[in-house]
Amino acid sequence: MSAVDKAFHGLRHIIATGRLGAGERIPPEGELCEELGVSRGPLREAVRMLAALGVVEPRHGSGTYVSQLRPEDVIGSLSLTLELLPLPGLLEVYEIRRVLEAHAAAQAAARCTPETARTLLSLIEAMEATDDPAEASALDHRFHAEIARAAGNPTLASLLSVFRARSRKYQVFTLPQGPELRRKSDEDHRILATAIADHDPVGAAGAAQAHVAQTERWLRAFMPPVEEESGEGAES
Repeated sequence: MSAVDKAFHGLRHIIATGRLGAGERIPPEGELCEELGVSRGPLREAVRMLAALGVVEPRHGSGTYVSQLRPEDVIGSLSLTLELLPLPGLLEVYEIRRVLEAHAAAQAAARCTPETARTLLSLIEAMEATDDPAEASALDHRFHAEIARAAGNPTLASLLSVFRARSRKYQVFTLPQGPELRRKSDEDHRILATAIADHDPVGAAGAAQAHVAQTERWLRAFMPPVEEESGEGAES
């Protein structure tokens, strides 16, 4: 184990065991170096790694503190690694997405308010009205994010947002088959939103699972290249 790994896992253990709680300042470098058996360089690198993961927060002139450790924030750091997945790896993730999107839709249906129903409908109408793939992708993201929000679990919403973010890097609606794919996607959105508005958890779960499975089939069939600089993509 390298010195950086030793420092990283040592600090992680201190936080995981509750010796340092959310919002608390980590001890001075000298104390930590002595306890963990590392020099200042590896310790600082370990702190940078934990900061990238949202576990600690360096504050200029004040020190480094344990973050609030909210599940949704820690889950969000998965994007650092999930964004690296090539398409074959992403397609494996879709099996998990089908389950989680279905659960989120069912919860949203059980808890749907008139305001949520109106928001979903307005997003669908905006998606159907635009010819701009980038705008359609952004609206699609907001549509699914609204469902996840309505489900009432911020951690689940954060995890699904990470999954969808990688999907958006792959183009399908700009392919020659794009207009037909968009039409089918819009139909799926209406079926899903209707089930949620009707407080039908079973119907909503089935519609969400079918919608994600359809996007997975498109990605497998067309294998579009990744477009890192584009906001367009197979968000659904």
